[in-house]
Amino acid sequence: MNTKVSIAGVELKNPITVASGTFGSGMEYDEFVDLNLLGAVTTKGVANVPWPGNPTPRVAETYGGMMNAIGLQNPGIDTFVKRDIPFLKEKDTKIIVNVCGKSTEDYLDVVERLGDEPVDLLEINVSCPNVKEGGIAFGQDPKALYDITKAIKAKAKQPIIMKLSPNVTDITEMAKAAEAAGSDALSLINTLTGMKIDVKRRTFAVANKTAGVSGPAIHPIAVRMVYQVANAVKLPIIGMGGVMNTEDALEMIMAGATAVAVGTANFHNPYATVEIIKGIEEYMQTNGVDDINTLIGCVK
Repeated sequence: MNTKVSIAGVELKNPITVASGTFGSGMEYDEFVDLNLLGAVTTKGVANVPWPGNPTPRVAETYGGMMNAIGLQNPGIDTFVKRDIPFLKEKDTKIIVNVCGKSTEDYLDVVERLGDEPVDLLEINVSCPNVKEGGIAFGQDPKALYDITKAIKAKAKQPIIMKLSPNVTDITEMAKAAEAAGSDALSLINTLTGMKIDVKRRTFAVANKTAGVSGPAIHPIAVRMVYQVANAVKLPIIGMGGVMNTEDALEMIMAGATAVAVGTANFHNPYATVEIIKGIEEYMQTNGVDDINTLIGCVK
C-alpha cells in the first residue's frame, strides 16, 4: 500500500502536513506528536527580521472555529536558522518553510538566506499586506501575485509553493497567475477575513478589528476552492481549511489536493495529524486502495 505523494519533485511519505502558524516550527508539539510520522512539517511564517505581531487580544472563538490576528509574530530568520532548522533536521520528515514579508525585498531576503539551508520546500505567504503598494495583500491582485512569484522563483533554490488567499473574487485567476509566473505548487486556502463584536463590552473581540477565520466552518468553502483550482491549473496542491478528521482530509484529496494541511484542529487535539494519517491508511485498506495517488482528484 503506497501512501507516498510528490510535491514538485519532493516525496512525502504520506500526504499530511500542518498548516503554517498552527504548529510553531514543530518543537512545540514534539512531546505530543511523533514528527517522524508526518509527511512534512510546515513552519510558522518566517520574516527577514523579528516581527512583534499585533496587539492583544489576538484570538477569539466563533461558531465552528476560531479567529486570529496574530500578525505573523516570529523571531526572524537568524533565530530560525540557528534553532529551528537543526531541530527539524533530526526528524525523518520533510521541511516546508513558510515565508512572509512586507515588500518583495523582504521575501527575497529570506528566500536567498534559505537557499543553502537543508529545507525542502518554501511556502510563500502572499496574504501579507504590500506596504509599498498601499497595503493591499500580494495575493489579492493577480499582477502583484505574478510579479512576486516571478521574483521569488528567480532567486529560490528550493521549489516554491504560493499560498493563495481566499479573499478574492476568483481564486482560479490567482492560481493561473502564480502558475504563469513559475510557481512549482500551490497551497490553499488561507484564512477568510471576518469580524466579531463583543456585545457585552461593546467593542471588537480582536484588537485588530478583523481577523482570519479558520476551523470546520470554512471547510466546505476550502474544498470548493481546491476543486476549482485543481481543474484550472496543472500544479500540485496542498489543500487546507477546516480539516478536522480523516473524512475532511480525504475530501480535499478527492477534490484534487496532492497533500493536506491540518491547522486549527491541532489546537484542541494535538494528535489530529497522526490520527488522520492512521485513518487514511485504514480507509485505503478497507476500500482496496493500493495507491493514495489514485484518489487525487478522483471526483470530477
